[in-house]
Amino acid sequence: MNLERNWNPHATTILGVKRGGEVALAGDGQVTIGDVVLKHNARKLRTLHDGQVLAGFAGAVADALTLFEKFESQLQAWDGNLRRAAVELAKEWRSDRYLRRLEAQLLVADGESLLLISGEGDVIEPDDGVVAIGSGAPFATAAAKALITNTDMPAEAIVRESMRVTAEICIFTNDRFTVEVVRVDDDEGKEANEGGA
Repeated sequence: MNLERNWNPHATTILGVKRGGEVALAGDGQVTIGDVVLKHNARKLRTLHDGQVLAGFAGAVADALTLFEKFESQLQAWDGNLRRAAVELAKEWRSDRYLRRLEAQLLVADGESLLLISGEGDVIEPDDGVVAIGSGAPFATAAAKALITNTDMPAEAIVRESMRVTAEICIFTNDRFTVEVVRVDDDEGKEANEGGA
């Protein structure tokens, strides 16, 4: 077990689903460094702007926390305008010499939008309302796309079921996940924690 050889935390799955007037984000709780699981109940989601905005991260924790602070500052500067704050963060992230070195990705959402922000200057809104980041992203995305196409399940139920499926397949994703929901008509948002089966 050589922790020095592979020090980048990569055990993360963050999934976002937008359906109707509801956006749900889910994140697993596992933190892995190299081939060692160090933590089972990490919290990778945050509520911002008085619970009206959700954010989740994949990547190095310290880097993600720095980005959360920057994003929250942008939200305040733009009076809660999620899209404008995301674009401004992406511009700053890409152009700032220090921020360019940060190794993380963010999913951010309010009741109307779901966006992926990266250090390459990307701000991407998925066409079908499904986006995921982290090691388990392909599994979570596939499960959520199948459920959104073939069921009438709400966004919260889709992220829960998709994360269960992902935890069964991806060795870097556990079944101790957190779910956060924000609705168009819900200024408070909703928080729910769920353990495994």
